[in-house]
Amino acid sequence: MPDPITVVGLGADGWTGLSTPARQAIEQAEVLLGSPRQLALIPAPTPTTSPVSTASTSSVASASSSSFDAVRLAWPSPLSEALPRLLAEHRGRRICVLASGDPTFHGIGTTLVRLLGADAVRVIPQSSSVSLACARLGWAQDQVQVVSLVTNPVERLHPHLQPGRRVLILSRGAQTPAEVADLLVARGYGSSEFTVLEQLGGPAERVRTTNATDWSDDVDPLNVIAVLCPLDAPVLSTAPGLPDDAYENDGQLTKREVRAVTLSRLAPVPGQLLWDIGGGAGSIAIEWSRHHPSCHAIAVERDPDRAKRLERNVAALGAAVETVEGAAPAALDGLESPDAIFIGGGATAAGMFDACWNALRPGGRLVVNGVTLETESLIAQWYQAVGGDLIRLDVQRASAIGTMTGWRPAMPVTIWSVTK
Repeated sequence: MPDPITVVGLGADGWTGLSTPARQAIEQAEVLLGSPRQLALIPAPTPTTSPVSTASTSSVASASSSSFDAVRLAWPSPLSEALPRLLAEHRGRRICVLASGDPTFHGIGTTLVRLLGADAVRVIPQSSSVSLACARLGWAQDQVQVVSLVTNPVERLHPHLQPGRRVLILSRGAQTPAEVADLLVARGYGSSEFTVLEQLGGPAERVRTTNATDWSDDVDPLNVIAVLCPLDAPVLSTAPGLPDDAYENDGQLTKREVRAVTLSRLAPVPGQLLWDIGGGAGSIAIEWSRHHPSCHAIAVERDPDRAKRLERNVAALGAAVETVEGAAPAALDGLESPDAIFIGGGATAAGMFDACWNALRPGGRLVVNGVTLETESLIAQWYQAVGGDLIRLDVQRASAIGTMTGWRPAMPVTIWSVTK
């Protein structure tokens, strides 16, 4: 068995902050991998040795001060595509990978374990930026929501902005604090306590607090943002059944009360994938993904204008939803197998049920909503074939009748749900 790859977490204090095992792993390495910033934190080779470039997919970081002989390679871009090839080129050599803070917290350590397996990776963690930020702020880590914007759009913050909530944001770079402040102001959270923590744990550490509305300073690229949301901020819950006016729509929208019942049947579970077929405004897919940060959805919509509108709703509500433009069931070919499927449109298309049932993972949930006789007829056939639960939902809303108030019924909706 080859030696496992060692992943060493680095703080902003670099070499001086490392434990003895971490230093030994770096000193004994034959190949040292990391970002240019991380490599620069490690003492450079003595004059008797020099780093050597060996991989066309990598670049050698400039030497700056250490007493060991290791090839120093800066990460190529894009890393995800080049990483397997880079590791294969240096198979059999002692490899040490440099990471920021805790390598298994939104870091390269998790990527390497996923790629190679836990037995092939040894991780030596440092304090994470989250633990350092909480220590500076006096926040309890178990009461903080952490959101990474390193690879995600800033809109992913939306589900986590709730009255009184404490949110820690991992930045992509120097521009992230301004982007976050702008989003907070636009959302009505401009009075949030807004703290930017730079170079945490290093000699250049700086912590500045203001409110989101007043933020305008330049920032070091290595930063974390802390947001304490005000208690009187607008509420946009992650519970099913957002107000209908939260969505831009052309009338093709699963209404609030029906949406809440439908999502209860779909039963969102952290880490699971939903197919929303006939996405319309995207409300089912969006509220599925807002249930938990690890939930995600694929919305299939054949109308180009609706697909664009759906994407705007996804951005406005911070959902992890991928839009596929096309008509189901043909558009379903090649998609990742789902844990749940909602058919809100196109249920009468030939082969729709068979395609969905065959794609659904064992234990997966299928929910179909119907308002037409044709769809209800098909639902009845499927219900007879595989069972499940069948309900009819009637919703009435109060509205003005002259100077009085009365009830106006919406179209009844038939909801069929079944577990595979």
